[in-house]
Amino acid sequence: MAEAYQAVAFQFTVTPDGIDLRMSHEALKQIYLSGVHSWKKKFIRFKNGIITGVFPASPSSWFIVLVGVMSTMYAKIDPSLGLIAKINRTLDTTGYMSNQTQNIVSGILFGTGLWVALIVTMRYSLKMLLSYHGWMFDEHGKLSPGTRIWMTLVKLFSGRKPMLYSFQASLPRLPVPAVKDTVNRYLESVRPLMDDEEFRRMEGLAKDFAFNLGPRLQWYLKLKSWWATNYVSDWWEEYVYLRGRGPIMVNSNYFAMDFLYLSPTTVQAARAGNVIHAILLYRKKLDRQEIKPILLMGSTVPLCSAQWERMFNTSRIPGEESDTLQHMKDSKHIAVYHKGRYFKVWLYHDGRLLKPREIEQQMQRILDDDSEPQAGEEKLAALTAGDRVPWAKARQAYFSHGKNKQSLDAIEKAAFFVTLDDNERGYTKEDPVRSLDVYAKSLIHGRCYDRWFDKSFTLIIFKNGRMGLNAEHSWADAPIVGHLWENVMATEYLELGYSEDGHCKGDTNQNIPVPTKLQWEIPEECQEMIERSLSTAVALADDVDFNSFYFNTFGKGLIKKAKTSPDAFVQLALQLAHYRDMGKFSLTYEASMTRLFREGRTETVRSCTVESCNFVRTMEDPTESNENKLKFFRLAAAKHQHLYRLAMTGSGIDRHLFCLYVVSKYLAVDSPFLKEVLSEPWRLSTSQTPQQHIDLKKNPEMLSCGGGFGPVADDGYGVSYIILDETSIHFHVSSKISCSKTDSHRFGKNIAKAMVDIMGLFNLIKNCNK
Repeated sequence: MAEAYQAVAFQFTVTPDGIDLRMSHEALKQIYLSGVHSWKKKFIRFKNGIITGVFPASPSSWFIVLVGVMSTMYAKIDPSLGLIAKINRTLDTTGYMSNQTQNIVSGILFGTGLWVALIVTMRYSLKMLLSYHGWMFDEHGKLSPGTRIWMTLVKLFSGRKPMLYSFQASLPRLPVPAVKDTVNRYLESVRPLMDDEEFRRMEGLAKDFAFNLGPRLQWYLKLKSWWATNYVSDWWEEYVYLRGRGPIMVNSNYFAMDFLYLSPTTVQAARAGNVIHAILLYRKKLDRQEIKPILLMGSTVPLCSAQWERMFNTSRIPGEESDTLQHMKDSKHIAVYHKGRYFKVWLYHDGRLLKPREIEQQMQRILDDDSEPQAGEEKLAALTAGDRVPWAKARQAYFSHGKNKQSLDAIEKAAFFVTLDDNERGYTKEDPVRSLDVYAKSLIHGRCYDRWFDKSFTLIIFKNGRMGLNAEHSWADAPIVGHLWENVMATEYLELGYSEDGHCKGDTNQNIPVPTKLQWEIPEECQEMIERSLSTAVALADDVDFNSFYFNTFGKGLIKKAKTSPDAFVQLALQLAHYRDMGKFSLTYEASMTRLFREGRTETVRSCTVESCNFVRTMEDPTESNENKLKFFRLAAAKHQHLYRLAMTGSGIDRHLFCLYVVSKYLAVDSPFLKEVLSEPWRLSTSQTPQQHIDLKKNPEMLSCGGGFGPVADDGYGVSYIILDETSIHFHVSSKISCSKTDSHRFGKNIAKAMVDIMGLFNLIKNCNK
């Protein structure tokens, strides 16, 4: 076999005349080039580590400081206030240096110490400045004098040309709120959801906790916040994600969609070639820290970049009690699935990254391969879609040795996973509603065995050239994947492009070894486990109802004209829609980020408030005037914005209570209050996908659908939305078919109507609520 031959550097045979070596020069060349590539990568990482390590100063500033110190010494001025003389006397005791050498060495040692002290001072000063969050609470569009001075100081201490991880050591730690403050905010959040008797009972539990057990648990949490980088993130990753024993498909993984209308090519292999190459270009920039850190407030305030570290070469490894994340420093191949077969595709040849046309050639070779799947191979990935314990047991029993281990390693150690799907998906003009719904369901679960749900992400390329992404959630949150996805789509469409016949630009290369088909020996017992996992996954997938729809009556342009926050507007529309849909209010989850702090992830904004409920009731009262409804809307929107800012600045409710609960479990003490809080269902779970990279004003055709996720509660809704441009918003609504109370399409219609009804209060649109 050609691939077997290419994998061997040399062969030998024993003859009567001795050992006869037959060198494969091509293989030796590839080994040499691979080594050169590896050492280049190590050097770049070493160099970047130094640059990041001395930030906000630069390595060249060391030389400048030394020149300054040596110049003053030459001018007979002592800049060290006697320290250089002390260093000189210490060196004099060695007896190995002349007076001139001692002076030079003393100057270098003092200059280096001064440089390090300046770095520490600048870094600590920047950290103190970034601990201030008063700018978040300034009136929108109006900066106070204090905030302007603060912004100037932040920019002064932020250095020049920061790299992706430059600000990490300067970011403040996530603060631990006071127990009483968190408990009071919690009581305020549940007041509209409880009657007087229920609230009095909960108030009693809460106050008892805040006075008795809470302070004891808080002491341990404070201790952790002083010792650990972030007091929430490691426990959140472990207990919310990695210790979950149910399926991660639908329940945890989420998806990202392609362009809405734009179809760059209908050639499946070509789309795969360009997109894979664009992803690898992004990985190259990531390895070199050439991706700029995300900065808020006019490129002033940095967000934490830690989540980027495990984007590639990462896989979730199942365990019986808890999963783990396996991250490789580098990976030179991808794993590809097509029609039940798995392939290993090398990404480099002749010491360089494969070009788009060469990757297309490799994908076409896989598409043209007509071999049959081996026994148990076709539905193998169903193990990653079902419950975690059976998968952990199967992995240990059947995939820990021999060719099964080698093949599984090829998947788990791949840069990422690719599925060449033999279905046609995406938006169609002929059936716009159903086509998007089917597209969403295909991305979130597919056939339940044709995506590797444990990989950091699976790239899905459909037969008609449309594409999407399925991402595992434990390693990072959606904005991180969204940043990758938008950059990849922009690179593919604006930079790489296609030839007139739809193929990638460039020439094929027949010298590249063909993809390696992975080999398996899966016994019948394991095949039975695969089928059981598939049954679990299919039951879950068949129960998911999706409604993905494009709302283009208006967008953020008109909302901003109404002088309100687009996110607050949508959240209040969701509250109105949910009340109309269910006839009651429910605990509502909106994801907010805490990346203003080091290793921050998310916090919950409890969007159902006393103010939002008052607004909804007013909207549903035909006797109320529009002026009164508008007044209640303003109050509710302002409250939502305030809660969002509190969540972003470390004063949220749910992560603090979650960590207190974890401490209580470690101490083996029960808290009726925490137990009840942590068991409350989120019947309306919402999230906004940010638009980060694609400029729709310059390229309006690059409209995207954003992404979505499955329902969190069996009797609730999951709603994801992306505020695209001035005139449109895309919504993804999910629920469970088995629940007779929910209906994704009904709720979608209620959302659209609620949006129009609220905007009608401002008299900015006409004839939209027909």
